[in-house]
Order: sequence, then C-alpha cells, then structure tokens
Amino acid sequence: WAFATAGVAARTLFESIAPEARRQVGEFSPQNMANTVWAFATAGVAARTLFEAIASQAQRRSAGFSSQAIANMAWGFACVGWDRHQLFLELGATTAERLLYCLNEVQKSQLYLVTLYVQIEWPDLNFPLSSHLESFKAAYAQDELRPSNLQCEVSAMLGQDLHWKHIFEYRTAEGISLDPMTW
Repeated sequence: WAFATAGVAARTLFESIAPEARRQVGEFSPQNMANTVWAFATAGVAARTLFEAIASQAQRRSAGFSSQAIANMAWGFACVGWDRHQLFLELGATTAERLLYCLNEVQKSQLYLVTLYVQIEWPDLNFPLSSHLESFKAAYAQDELRPSNLQCEVSAMLGQDLHWKHIFEYRTAEGISLDPMTW
C-alpha cells in the first residue's frame, strides 16, 4: 500500500508478494482486502490469481465491508479491467442497500468510475448503482485533479522540449479526465 501511495514503481515487489498474499486472503479483514486491491491497481499490477481469491472472499463477506472498503475495492477491480460482473453486482448491491448515504465525495467519485466501467462492459446489466450516476458524477467533477508522474513528464516534454501548446488536463462533458491534449 505504501509503495502505491507514494507512487514508487515497484512492479517486481508487487509480483513477488502476490502469491503469499493470495494464500493468506482468507485471513484478511475487509479493509486489508480493499487496500490490497487498491494498491495493486494503483501500481498497475493485475495479479489475476490474487484478485480471484479476493473477489471470492469479497462476494462472501461484502456485508462486513465499510463504504471506504467497497469503493476502494470496486475502483481497483475496475482499474484492472475485471471481467466478471458478479463481483460488481455484489459490491453495488451492498452499497445500495446499506451504505449509499455513508459515502463521502471521494467514494462517490470512485463509484462514478466503477459505474461507468460496468455500463460500458455490460450495458444490459441491471447494476444497482446506475440510478445514482448523476450524484456520483457531481462528486467526480468536483474531485481535485491528480496527474500521474507520467502525465507530468509528458506535459513537461510537450511544453519545454517540443514547444507544443497543450492543455495539461482536459475533462470531457462526462467528467472523464484526459491526459495532455495538443492543438
């Protein structure tokens, strides 16, 4: 979690701890599972067998998850392109049934991206959070932009090295943040 939070590239570290983490997932608290998914997704490491083990546990234990754990976990699974909709349905149902009014703005912002992902991947799926898309979008639109290190480097190169005029960060009408745009 600390390496991902600090933005330290540590792919080898994440890949080496994934098998042991997978073996211990049954002992993880809901917050530990969410932190693990969030950290791996943030680091850009999709450890399939670890995510399968966490998804299995999460579906069985979602009733014990906090709003933060659900938002972080759902966001992490969406970021790695998780291809099994059952997990999203379970997390969405738990949120809709008992946590919807506990969500803070960051969690709503995360769930906006999750809801968009689910709608794109499974357009005919009756996702429990789809009816809240507009309120999630409002939170996302207010969310502070947090450019990645790569985005900062690309912007610097475009402006300083190549002298290209560009917009550092562009938000679409849907609220999606795009990396540097040139004209």
